[in-house]
Amino acid sequence: MSGHRVSILALDGVLSFELGMPLTILQSLGGLYSLSVVTPTEAGVTTDSGLRLSSAGSLTELATADTVIVPAYAFERGIPEDVTETLRTCHERSKRVVSLCVGAFALAQSGLLTGRRATTHWTRTERLAREHPDITVDRDVLFVDEGTVLTSAGTSAGIDLCLHLVREDFGAATANQAARNTVAAPHRVSGQAQFIEHHLPAAVGTSLADTRTWALEHLAEPLLLRDLAGHAHLSERTFIRRFIAEAGLPPMKWLQLARIDHAKLLERSNATIDTIARLSGLGTAANFRTLFTQHCGLTPSAYRGMYSCDGAGPASPEQPTSRGR
Repeated sequence: MSGHRVSILALDGVLSFELGMPLTILQSLGGLYSLSVVTPTEAGVTTDSGLRLSSAGSLTELATADTVIVPAYAFERGIPEDVTETLRTCHERSKRVVSLCVGAFALAQSGLLTGRRATTHWTRTERLAREHPDITVDRDVLFVDEGTVLTSAGTSAGIDLCLHLVREDFGAATANQAARNTVAAPHRVSGQAQFIEHHLPAAVGTSLADTRTWALEHLAEPLLLRDLAGHAHLSERTFIRRFIAEAGLPPMKWLQLARIDHAKLLERSNATIDTIARLSGLGTAANFRTLFTQHCGLTPSAYRGMYSCDGAGPASPEQPTSRGR
C-alpha cells in the first residue's frame, strides 16, 4: 500500500462516529493515505452503539504507521498495559500520535502527554487535569498541536484536527479539498474556543456572522476595530465581548489569523510576496514575512517550496508531497 500510513486504534467502547470520521476524511483523498483499523486483541471491541468490531488489525501494525489516531472510547475503563506500551513505543519512534475527544485519556495513561499541553472534550477537561496534574490542560481550544502528539476537543473539533493533519502533510489546498469532499468547514484555527453553552449569543439576531463574512471579503483594506464594530452597529466594548463569546478570540486576533490563512494562497499562486501581503492586508512584505513565520513556523518562500510543484500549484493526488512525518 502506498501513501502516508495511518492506523486508527479502536479501543473498547469506541465511539462509532469518531472511528468513522477520520476514515471518511482521509479516504476522500484517494491514495494519499493508507488506512487501517487496529484493535487491542483479535477478539475485537464493542462500539458505543453496541456493534461488534472484529477482524481488525493487531497492535503490531501500529509500529509501521506514520500516524496513530486514538478516537474517543469508554475511557473510564482504562486501557491494557500492552496498549500503553505500544503507544509509548510509537512515540519513541517519532510516530505522530493523535487523540480525538476523550481519546486523550489513553495518551495520558501512556505518559505521552506528560509535560505537554493537551485538550479533550470540555466536559472532561477538569477530570483530565485532576487525574494527570503533570499535563497542562487547555480547556478552551479546539485542538492542540505539540508536534508529534496532538489532541482535540469534542466531535466537531476532531474534524478540525483531521483537516489540520492533512494541511500539515499536503498543504492547505489538499485540506480544503478534503473539507469539500466531506462538506466540512475548511479551517477553524486551533485556538478557537470549544462550543460551550455560555458562548452562545445572548439573543436571536445578535450573531456577528455577517460582520465576520464582511471582514473576510475586505481583508485587503486596513480594517480597524471601529470598522468592525461599526459594521455590526455596536459599541467597540460590546462588539469585543460578543465577538469573543462567538468566535473564542478577540476580533483583531481573529482578523490577523484570517489574513494569515488568506496569505497561504501563495502555495497555489505565482504572485509576488509584496502582492500577497497587500491582498491579505498584512502590510509590507517584511511585516508579512515576520507574521507568517511566527504563525506557520516557515518563511513564505519555504512554505511555497514545500507545498508547490515546481511553482505550478499544489500537488494532485497522483503527485503527493507529504512532509513524511
